[in-house]
Amino acid sequence: MLAISEIPFDYKKAIEELAAQDECLARLIAETKPFQLDQTPCESPFEALIEAIVYQSISGKAAAKIFERIQALGANGRCPTPKEILATRIPKLRTAGLSRAKATAMKDLAQKTIDGIVPTLEQARAMTDEELVERLILVRGIGAWTVEMFLIFRLGRPDVLPIHDYGVQKGFALAYGKRRIPKPKELLKFGERWRPYRTVASWFMWRAVERAGKDARKIKKPGPKKRRAAGKISKTRRSRKKAVKRT
Repeated sequence: MLAISEIPFDYKKAIEELAAQDECLARLIAETKPFQLDQTPCESPFEALIEAIVYQSISGKAAAKIFERIQALGANGRCPTPKEILATRIPKLRTAGLSRAKATAMKDLAQKTIDGIVPTLEQARAMTDEELVERLILVRGIGAWTVEMFLIFRLGRPDVLPIHDYGVQKGFALAYGKRRIPKPKELLKFGERWRPYRTVASWFMWRAVERAGKDARKIKKPGPKKRRAAGKISKTRRSRKKAVKRT
C-alpha cells in the first residue's frame, strides 16, 4: 500500500473538508478505519493494466491465482514484458486462466505499449486524468473503470469517482440510507459535493460495504421497467376500440 507519507495529496485536509460539509460521510469516517491507499506492486502502466485486465469481472481470490500464472510467464519472474506477451500464444494465456477476450486484450495492450500509445509511468504522471482516460481506453478491453482504478491505486490521484463501480454504488446506498443502488448519473451528480477529493469519498464508500457485512445484501439493484404491463394496456385499448367500431 502507499505509505501515508507517499500519498501525493494532503489526505488529512481532504478528510477534514469532506467531514465538514457532509454529515453522513463524517459519521462513516469516524466509524471506519483510517484512510490508506493499497498500491499495486506493478512498476509501470503496462504491468498495472495487465493486472487490471486479469481482475476484471472475477473474484479477487481467483484473479490473484491467475495473475501469479501470468507473472510466471515473464523472464524476470514478476510480469512479462510487452514483447513476451506478444510472443506468447493465446492458448498458453488461456491455460493460465484467461478468457479469450482477456488474452486478446492483453496482446493489444502489449502492442499499444510498444507503439507508444500506452504511456510510461513518467509520462502518465504528467498527464491529466481526462488525458489518461482518453488514451488508455483505446486499448481493447480497457474501459473507464479500469483506468479509474489505475488513477487511484497507482498514481494516487485525489479526485476520481468511479461511478460504475458496484462497491462504490452500494457503499453510497448504505451510507446514505438508500434502498436501491444509485444510477451512475445520480452518483455523479451527488459526488460533485465531494470535489476535489472524490477519491477519498469513494474509498470510504468501499469501507461502508465492509462495515455493513451481510446487511449489504439488503441493497438491491433497481429492477427493469415494467414494459409488459404497458403493452397489455395498449392491447386492451385496441380491443376496446375494435369493439366500439363493431357496435
